[in-house]
This record gives sequence, structure tokens and C-alpha cells, in this order.
Amino acid sequence: MPGVRDRNIGWRIDYFLVSNRFINNIKETTIYSDIYGSDHCPVGLEIKL
Repeated sequence: MPGVRDRNIGWRIDYFLVSNRFINNIKETTIYSDIYGSDHCPVGLEIKL
């Protein structure tokens, strides 16, 4: 379907899976919708070590 990325209505197929033991170490998650190169948006996960 044309234009789904521009309208931010595409499928969310990229995920991070985190165990319950580790969930309190998550600082931030991000969808980088301003980065192009494919029809997917890169995702990020910032963690505390």
C-alpha cells in the first residue's frame, strides 16, 4: 500500500524482546521514523548496565 510509512500506519514488525528480569534496565525505546533507506523504520533500545 503506497504511502503507509509517510502516514505512520505501517505494520510494526521490528521488536525487542526483553525478559522480565531485565525489564527494569530499559531506559528508552525509540522508532526512528526520520531515517530512510528502506520501507522499515529502525528501532532503538537504550539500556542501563
